[in-house]
Amino acid sequence: MMNAAYEECIKACLECMEACNHCFDACLKETDVQMMAECIRLDRECADMCAFAAKAMQADSPFVKKICQLCADICEACGNECKKHDHDHCQKCAEACLKCAEICRSMAA
Repeated sequence: MMNAAYEECIKACLECMEACNHCFDACLKETDVQMMAECIRLDRECADMCAFAAKAMQADSPFVKKICQLCADICEACGNECKKHDHDHCQKCAEACLKCAEICRSMAA
């Protein structure tokens, strides 16, 4: 049984992970991949962190607050990078990342 207090945050993390994975894949197909390098790197890191944070909440880890704080920081960095690019996948990813950052910050508080 999932901890109900974590439900919204887990959902946000999984949605963010999915958006980052999609953005990562789409960025690799862009004409100027070099210009997308930082976005691609942060997409990978953010997706991995979101998966880890969701897993930590599902396991009711005693480190949830610290993990969620780190997740929020990485999501915010990824969201801010994605916002710099006009591609639809980057804009959608930025939205998911910044929403996840906000929810993770409230979980960490």
